[in-house]
Amino acid sequence: MDMNTIEAVVPTTDPAQWREGDAWLAGGTVLFSYGSTVLKRLLDLGQANWPAITVTDDGIELAATCTVAELYALPLSAEAAGREWPGLALIRPCCDSFVASFKIWNMSTVGGNICTGLPAGPMTSLCAGLDGMATILSPDGNSRKVPVADVVVGDMQTVLAPGELLRSIHLPAEALSARVAFRRLSLSNLGRSGVLLIGRLDPVFGLVITVTASTKRPVQLRFPAGQVPDAETLADAVEHSIPWPVYHDDIHGLPAWRRDMTFKLAEEIRAELMDESMTVSGDFWPPHATSAQPSTQPETSGTHKEAFHGN
Repeated sequence: MDMNTIEAVVPTTDPAQWREGDAWLAGGTVLFSYGSTVLKRLLDLGQANWPAITVTDDGIELAATCTVAELYALPLSAEAAGREWPGLALIRPCCDSFVASFKIWNMSTVGGNICTGLPAGPMTSLCAGLDGMATILSPDGNSRKVPVADVVVGDMQTVLAPGELLRSIHLPAEALSARVAFRRLSLSNLGRSGVLLIGRLDPVFGLVITVTASTKRPVQLRFPAGQVPDAETLADAVEHSIPWPVYHDDIHGLPAWRRDMTFKLAEEIRAELMDESMTVSGDFWPPHATSAQPSTQPETSGTHKEAFHGN
């Protein structure tokens, strides 16, 4: 948290006010953790007053300043009640993937997690897995839309130009309406995600598998309706879609392990969504008793599929 070069904290949501030496401040969980010796000003979004979550028939609009705690509450909210959106089942497992305390949950933001560009950023996983579209504001007054799957391009690298501000993420109803499956692996109990995959199956849009955490950037495999792959075809697609240099390498997992687990979890997701015989892997399958968050505990007796899959 040592940032003794800061000269001013400016409340603003206007990218036109950005200048060299500035940084956008939302929850600040990463900014204050890493510190800085070069920043001069923090442009504080704390008073933005953007509606955190807006639910319509077209989908869900998440403000970049929406906190993890606010997002976590959405699946059981009045706004989500009655929606035939299996994709809502992904929200809590992805929030749980922060493996963070309630103090972090009430400060850390959806947009901040995406903009940090960490391979294991669970908000990147969630929003990319649901074909989220990011709205980005530029200092010149223009805006652009970028698929969340394309926002992160490498380890702590994004497509954001200096001064650009992530305003919101739209999760389309079409993606939320699909059947979904979730898998996550970590090398340690309550550790950072080493592999996190999300699958969607829709009779119109086909099968989509989004690979994150094991890779430096999100990778999506898409198979049109009527062309859902068998196990061998899927393995070939993973092999050709993820070159070796794209696999991440850090203390949370070697590339070889991440690659092997990506193949394994992708096949589990395919088999699950196709109602084939399958195995179940991952930190939340079954939930461990030491989880920091309640959503990793089964609410009712039954199979893990009933407790955690969006069908």
